[in-house]
Amino acid sequence: MPQRKQEWGPASLEDHLAAVGRGDATAFAQVYEVVAPRVLGVAHRLLRDVHQAEEVTQEVLLQVWQTASRFDPARGSALAWVMTLAHGRAVDRVRSSEATRRRDLADARLGVVREHDVTVAAVQAALDAAEVRRALAALPVGQRQALELAYFGGHTHREVAGLLGVPLGTVKGRIRDGLLRLRGLLEVELAQPA
Repeated sequence: MPQRKQEWGPASLEDHLAAVGRGDATAFAQVYEVVAPRVLGVAHRLLRDVHQAEEVTQEVLLQVWQTASRFDPARGSALAWVMTLAHGRAVDRVRSSEATRRRDLADARLGVVREHDVTVAAVQAALDAAEVRRALAALPVGQRQALELAYFGGHTHREVAGLLGVPLGTVKGRIRDGLLRLRGLLEVELAQPA
C-alpha cells in the first residue's frame, strides 16, 4: 500500500517548525515532506524552469532549517512564512536571470568580449574588503570578536569560546547574530549609490 503524504493543521506545522528551530532533524524531515512540494510549485510557477525551481526549493528548505528559530507565529502561519521565503527566493532568481540576460544581450549587440582584468579585480577585492571592515566595525564588540576569531583567526567555535571565556552556545549565537547583522549592513552598503 502506498504511503500517504503527511498533512497537518496549521498549529501542528508551527509546532514542527518550532522544533526545527531547536535543531530537531526529525521534525525538519516532516516539515520538508509537507512543504517541499508546495515550495517547488511556487518556484516552478514563477521560474517556468524545473531545474531552477528545484534549486530554489533546496535553497528555501536550507533557509528554513537555518532560520526556523526566527519564525514568529504572531506574524502569520508557518506555511505562509515558508511560502514567503519561497516566493522571495524565486523572484530573486528571476531578477538575477533577467539581469544576466540583458547584460549578455547588450554585450552581444556591441560585440564586446570581456577579458578578465587583473587590476580591476584587485581594486574590486580591495573595495569589498574595505566594506567588510567598515561593517565589522559597526557590530557589537562580542559579535565582532567572535567573527574575527572564527573567520579571520581560523579558530573553531570551541576555541573561540575558550579564547573569549564564554560558553560555546554564546559564541555560536554571537557568530550567527553577527553574520546576520553583517549581511544586513553589507546589503545596505551595497544599496547606496557610489
